[in-house]
Amino acid sequence: MNNQIDTKVINKLAEVLNKNNLSELEYEDEKCRISIKCAVSCVAPAVTAPAQMSVMANQAGDNVTVKNDEFSIDDYSNNAGSVKAPIVGVVYLSPDPTKPDYVNVGDKVKEGDIVCLIEAMKTFNPVKAHRSGIVTKILVESGDPVEYGESLLIIE
Repeated sequence: MNNQIDTKVINKLAEVLNKNNLSELEYEDEKCRISIKCAVSCVAPAVTAPAQMSVMANQAGDNVTVKNDEFSIDDYSNNAGSVKAPIVGVVYLSPDPTKPDYVNVGDKVKEGDIVCLIEAMKTFNPVKAHRSGIVTKILVESGDPVEYGESLLIIE
C-alpha cells in the first residue's frame, strides 16, 4: 500500500483556504484525512452591518470584535431563530447571480425552505430553514466566506 500524499491535493486545499479567507479546512477521502489550519489570519473577515458599527481587529487579524449601540453580531449566535452555517465555505443568497435571492427581509418561510447556498470544494450545498417564520435579518452577503456555526440570517 502506498501512503504517499498527493501534493497537488494539498496545494489545491491551501489555495481554497487562501482564496476564501478561511482559517481552517478539512478534507477526507477513503485514503487519507487532511486538516489545514492558518496560524495567523492574513485578512480580517468581511462584516456587513449598519454604518454605526465599528470593527476592531487585533494585529494578527484573527479575532474580530464588533461594537454597536444597537446589537452585537455575537448576540445572534444564541438566537433561537438563527440559521447557522452547517459547513465552512462561501455563502450565496441566490441560485445564480441573475436570479433573485432565495429570501429577503420580511419574507415568510416554511421549515425546510432553501434560504441560501454554501459552496465548499466546488459543491453547492443548500441551507434550509430550521423553522417556519418571517426573515427579520440577513447577516451575510453573497460571496462572503462563512465558518461552521456562523449565523447567516434570523427567522422570527
